[in-house]
Amino acid sequence: MNTKIRIRCENTGLSKEYPRGVTLKEIAEDQHIKLQDDILGATVNNRVRELDYDLYNPKTVRFFDIHAVEGYRMYMRSLIFVLGKAVKDYSPQLTLRVEHSLPIGFYCEIDGLDKLGDKAQEETDSNGHRALPLSFVAALKQRMQAIIQANLPFEHEEIPSQEAVTLFRERHYPAKAMLFETRQQAYSSVYYLDGEPNYFYGGLVPSTGYLKTFDIDRYFQGLVIVWPDHIEKLAEDRQRVVKNYIREQSEGGTKLFRIFQEHKDWLEILGVPYVGYLNKEVQEQGPGRLIKISEALQEKKIAHIADEIAKRPDCRLVLISGPSSSGKTTFSKRLSVQLQVLGYRTAEISMDDYFLDREHTPRDKNGEYDFECIEAVDIPFFTQQLNELLSIETEQTVEMPVFDFISGSRKWGQKQIRMSPQTILIVEGIHGLNPQLSAGIDPKYLFKIFVSALTHIAIDTQNPIRSTDNRLIRRIVRDHNFRGSSALSTLRRWNSVIRGENKNIFPYQENADIMFNSALLFELCVLKAHAEPLLRDVPEACPEYATAKSLLKFLSFFCYISEKEIPPTSILREFLGGSSFVY
Repeated sequence: MNTKIRIRCENTGLSKEYPRGVTLKEIAEDQHIKLQDDILGATVNNRVRELDYDLYNPKTVRFFDIHAVEGYRMYMRSLIFVLGKAVKDYSPQLTLRVEHSLPIGFYCEIDGLDKLGDKAQEETDSNGHRALPLSFVAALKQRMQAIIQANLPFEHEEIPSQEAVTLFRERHYPAKAMLFETRQQAYSSVYYLDGEPNYFYGGLVPSTGYLKTFDIDRYFQGLVIVWPDHIEKLAEDRQRVVKNYIREQSEGGTKLFRIFQEHKDWLEILGVPYVGYLNKEVQEQGPGRLIKISEALQEKKIAHIADEIAKRPDCRLVLISGPSSSGKTTFSKRLSVQLQVLGYRTAEISMDDYFLDREHTPRDKNGEYDFECIEAVDIPFFTQQLNELLSIETEQTVEMPVFDFISGSRKWGQKQIRMSPQTILIVEGIHGLNPQLSAGIDPKYLFKIFVSALTHIAIDTQNPIRSTDNRLIRRIVRDHNFRGSSALSTLRRWNSVIRGENKNIFPYQENADIMFNSALLFELCVLKAHAEPLLRDVPEACPEYATAKSLLKFLSFFCYISEKEIPPTSILREFLGGSSFVY
């Protein structure tokens, strides 16, 4: 029997034989792999693995550090574990709850403080708002530093799921216990840090000593774990950050923060803040109640936005922006219906129809046409035509442009809208909140809306769901259903999409008059049946296989829900098909 296996390392280009059972860490040391920062893990045949992973067959490996997406996520999971351990070390009655992301990190709250008497009572900040005691936050930070300096290993093992349920119940992690109870798998993976158990749906770094850069700070009623790449910036500009914090505190937080908090409170009222509780409700009661309530909440929110627009007598132009697969198109159509209920006429305009002709379109650094930059939009023509439409005082039929993507030019004679003083124009496009777009339009006419799928349910108390993953699954299903695209082609484009959003959309989201969360509580249970077979078709030989496997694991936490009860006006129909709206 051959006791050697051949391993090909993409970092060095070397193909070398090793004994069966060799670990990734041993290979990295043998080949003297040097990256920009510490090696945190590797992909093995395009599957993300931790450094203690044993290899018994020929493989291709690629090591990564914190500058790779996989490494960054490993780092943050490990940091959350260390903070959770520090919280438990302070008192076993306390539990860390990771709520959602902020521009500078993860926002967290601490459960159980009321059980400690005077030991860690909440205090008020300079604005009179409830806040964690600074001494308590300092104690947690000091304990985290001690854990990191001790370079303790992150250990894991596979145990029967029923044992995991018992273990997490005993350690006051009911959401994790419910997750394993409803996932219905025989065995589950449990991590340990100095005897403290936890669960994460992705890998961790080898030991706490790898977490050289971290920071936590008090924020609202909880604290924030600062992103590693923001720590130096935060240290250099602490005064500005603190000033912004005080302003946000007095205003109840940013619009984005407030909408996350609102939906968190709503899930608590419904009794389904975590995936395990959602699964249990569906398994025992069926999905009907959750579908009806979720859809009704969205309809109520859209009606409320229409009411807010109606409070502005001069408002004639609604600008809607949001990232890919946020459901902007369906939202626009449902808002149009609600405005018509209030007696307005509406006309919908796509910003895509105001692209420059192809020969004038800017190119990116690779020489490709950059349709996502605002310079690709003919802003002078957009401003001119919108001002002409807004000045109409009698009913008129107006010819509108349509951009022909095949010829790369603007066409006429294909679209008309009927305008009157009672008509509200609804304009959808990624640059809707960019001040450059509306600089030439009187602000009294404008109402700005930011739409995104801000996933509010979490896997458990320390495994929040990334909204980008929710939107990516939506897009994979939509691209397959309506564009004939494979999951592989969607995954290949996704990083470019994210870069465009970070540059052109998210910097302007707080310019919105109001934000709308298009995420539906139950949607991942419905999308699961559509996305899983598409993700399984991604070839193992492709780099995108790692993301496909990660999404498949993520979807495995959710039970199935049939789409038959989803109404035809649902935002989800934009991705599934069967909508009563014409797109």
